[in-house]
Amino acid sequence: MIQFIKNLYNFAELILKPKTAMKKLNLFLLAGAVALIAACGPSAKEKAEKARQDSIRIADSIAKVKAYEDSIAAAQAAAEQARLDSIAQAEEAQKPKKK
Repeated sequence: MIQFIKNLYNFAELILKPKTAMKKLNLFLLAGAVALIAACGPSAKEKAEKARQDSIRIADSIAKVKAYEDSIAAAQAAAEQARLDSIAQAEEAQKPKKK
């Protein structure tokens, strides 16, 4: 029974005691969490590599678009040349033949 009273007294003393130790612990845990979050980000080397990969990807995309535009321009030029050839053949066919 005496042990129970001692334990009850220690428990009451713990509850009623100022919580400076707990505040320090919370502050320490908060600082640790902030440091952990900051450490989880990518490193400068990883960021540089990602930027390099992104620039390569963008350059490849630009090259593909340019090649597509060039192929369209070539197809349009071929179609225009075919149209002009067709007009020339039609005009040649309508000319009177000399005997």
